[in-house]
Amino acid sequence: MLKQSNLILAVVLVAAGAIGASAAIADEPVPDTGRLKTGLTSTAQLLQLMDTDKNGKVSKEEFMRFMEAEFDLADTNKDGELDPKELKRFQYALSHPSKGPGR
Repeated sequence: MLKQSNLILAVVLVAAGAIGASAAIADEPVPDTGRLKTGLTSTAQLLQLMDTDKNGKVSKEEFMRFMEAEFDLADTNKDGELDPKELKRFQYALSHPSKGPGR
């Protein structure tokens, strides 16, 4: 089982491909996830994805917006809750990042 910090990192990295769709629905500014610089550390990639105001830091608002979009993708029946089936699908997506939640 992953440590909690590794799980959070995995969730955020899986969200990289998913954030665009959710943010478009919310009409929020979105980082261009299709152009992540290669060779960056995972921390630098997270900063690039989450730091929408490009100030070099991730605010609580930026972090929560990013994670909320991930939740919305995992909540496939859109009832505002993750049931065991959705959680299982989400857990699978964490271990298979190319699949991503909601795909």
